[in-house]
Amino acid sequence: MPKLQHHHGDPLYSLAHLTLINCTPAELVYVAARAGYDAVSPRFIAMNVPGEFRHLPLAPDQVHATKTALATTGLGVLDIELARITEDCDPRDFKAALELGGELGARHMIMSAWTQTRDDRAFLIDVYAGTCDLAAPYGLTVDLEFPSFSRLRTLDEALDIVRAADRPNGGILVDTLYLHLSRVDIGELLHVPPEWLHFLHISDCLPGIADTRAGMIQLARDARLYPGEGWIDFAGIVERCPPMNYSIELPNEARVAELGFEEHARRCLTHAKATFGEVRSKRRGTQRLAA
Repeated sequence: MPKLQHHHGDPLYSLAHLTLINCTPAELVYVAARAGYDAVSPRFIAMNVPGEFRHLPLAPDQVHATKTALATTGLGVLDIELARITEDCDPRDFKAALELGGELGARHMIMSAWTQTRDDRAFLIDVYAGTCDLAAPYGLTVDLEFPSFSRLRTLDEALDIVRAADRPNGGILVDTLYLHLSRVDIGELLHVPPEWLHFLHISDCLPGIADTRAGMIQLARDARLYPGEGWIDFAGIVERCPPMNYSIELPNEARVAELGFEEHARRCLTHAKATFGEVRSKRRGTQRLAA
């Protein structure tokens, strides 16, 4: 399948699987299409979290259904997830997912680290580099994320691994919620080489920061807010990053129960486009004034 194409330089909006974790990948595609998205970000590797749809890795009939859904709707695949680095991890474990991502025209694979020890830097670098090497023939970057309750909890920790691995298809995935939870100063985004920033995970939240791991997990998996409802400084983030695509990762159990899959997905997109459209308009106005 062909790679995603930009529309006149505008960002693409993708629906991340965690937003509707109960859906199969094919269902995710149809919901995203009806709600107005350009792409999806499907999960092909099981995380075994509550509510996650079963049958991962995908059986042949589910692969066929996903390809049919993409062909029918015209949507693309922005990224696939989620390659987790664990103590017994081997990059070859991810090969089937990478191959399927390549078949579907995906651009990126998300990776995060979930080992339990703090002295495994060399191991993390090896696994990350090995995954980059396996992903390269499929045209995929490997974008390392730093969830605030994982092994790599800050932007600097993730940057250290990507820099040390030194692979041409390396990348950093910034999630606006984890920037907040990890108390990362958005000025630190200027430390990231622009070529390592490919897309942004977006959601909003209220000012308070959970002070327990369980609290952060509950917020991240069940209670994110639509962009513009909370206090995250999206304008400040966008100003410090190159132009990027947006993947909306916004699980909210109560809203899915109230609104249903499609309406929740639609409201995610409506709020995101309003928020980021306003940010880009202001940015263009500032650039014209400077000129």
